Amino acid sequence: MTAPGIESLLAAELIALRLRISDQTAGGISFSGSTDHLQRVNLWSRLANRVLVRVAEFHASSFHELERRAKKIEWASFISPGDRVRFRVTCRKSKLYHSDAVAARLLQASGGVAAATDESDEGDDDAQLFVVRLSHDECTISADSSGQLLHRRGYRQATAKAPLRETLAAAMLAGSGWEPSAPLVDPMCGAGTIPIEAAMIARRMAPGAARPFSFERWPDHDPAGWKKTVDDARDAALPRAPGPIIASDRDAGAIEATAANAGRAGVTGDLEISETSVSGASYPQPPGWIVTNPPYGLRVGETGPLRNLYSQLGRIAREGAPGYRLAMLSADKALESQLRLETDEVFRTTNGGIPVRLILA
Repeated sequence: MTAPGIESLLAAELIALRLRISDQTAGGISFSGSTDHLQRVNLWSRLANRVLVRVAEFHASSFHELERRAKKIEWASFISPGDRVRFRVTCRKSKLYHSDAVAARLLQASGGVAAATDESDEGDDDAQLFVVRLSHDECTISADSSGQLLHRRGYRQATAKAPLRETLAAAMLAGSGWEPSAPLVDPMCGAGTIPIEAAMIARRMAPGAARPFSFERWPDHDPAGWKKTVDDARDAALPRAPGPIIASDRDAGAIEATAANAGRAGVTGDLEISETSVSGASYPQPPGWIVTNPPYGLRVGETGPLRNLYSQLGRIAREGAPGYRLAMLSADKALESQLRLETDEVFRTTNGGIPVRLILA
């Protein structure tokens, strides 16, 4: 699973991980593979939100049919009797339309214990999540192998205004075409998510190496084998980023957050962090990429002051940092026009529920 609009980038990432893709749909990529492949995606994917394992697919137009087929599922592959579980059920154009009733039948069939109800995307970290979709009386059940959403790398505890998810920051870098040997500048870095993700990419650091996963609780999990996989990934990381990575912001709190998060991520020595304006940021030569997430100005009265900021950013891209490519999220074409740059749209997605586009100039 990934954010809508990022599917093609995720597909390319999975292919680079030597996985065989079978299907691409809105918000997801399907692939087939072994337990090793499953673990590899959780450990290495920078763009996926979750990795789900297809457990069963069957027709169910009545509760009797649902219960009969659910009892045949190998629940023991994912939980032990008495384990805490939760079911996230969606029903669409099906005779079984009451999601809570469907979840109750599946809970009984699984032999698990119901976790506290939580409608958030995170839910109960200690409960095994099953994602259930009923569409036109066809039931699909998948087990979540990830646990917390994969954007939670473990380093971002300090945040600034309008924090950017790590997965979206990585998607911006992938969509921009940035090469790790070239300079990377984020002059409005906020909590430092873009430059930190860039440093981890440049050093070939596995984004999931410092966090737990749901599959580690599965009955047939091999802890020793998994530890070796993670240790090998850590040993393969480069000691330093090959090119300069600049993180700056005019807000002192943002710079403090960036420094703290970079320290937890283990990339402090790879970033040049400074408290300065957009025009005061360093743009080293040879030219590289400016990748940033500027404020959108969606509240009344904010657009006016932001015109000057966007105009300044465009002027830097044209004159102050000649040869640099600019990649940024945009939620307002009127503000975008203040850049006075020809731009291409790379993808459309959402950030914090706001429709945004990654544009490249």
